[in-house]
Amino acid sequence: MIERAKPVIENTLSALGYELVDIEYKNLYGQKHLIVYVASERGISLDDCEIVSNALDKPLDDLDPTAGVPYCLDVSSPGLDRPFKTRRDYERNYGKSVEIKLYAPLSGTKDKLIVGKLVSYDDDSVAIETADGKTLSVKNSAAALVRPHIEF
Repeated sequence: MIERAKPVIENTLSALGYELVDIEYKNLYGQKHLIVYVASERGISLDDCEIVSNALDKPLDDLDPTAGVPYCLDVSSPGLDRPFKTRRDYERNYGKSVEIKLYAPLSGTKDKLIVGKLVSYDDDSVAIETADGKTLSVKNSAAALVRPHIEF
């Protein structure tokens, strides 16, 4: 279902100047929900969610990706602390503070959490600059998750 709907959603969002971050289709509160996560350079407001939702209604109704099964369309920002899933998630956060949660501490350390500025990302590893100015590269297979670091 998601693969059928994704091109329509991406085209609609692109025309409006938004970026598709993720799509979920799941049961919530006893109903099927199609959840579309969107981003933009200026951030996402409630008004943006309404604009996207209204713009997606007709194309999704015409497509009927659920083959007649009723669903609720939810449009949301990805959230402040959502783990990175795509290359674009990393690109959008270069130079920003991120945290890497590790499956196991790196050699010579006890910590399973590393915080620093995101320097680079590729298919094999993610690199951050730590508070002491050192660049640390972590294999993607060693990282349980990478997400924005939020300080309160």
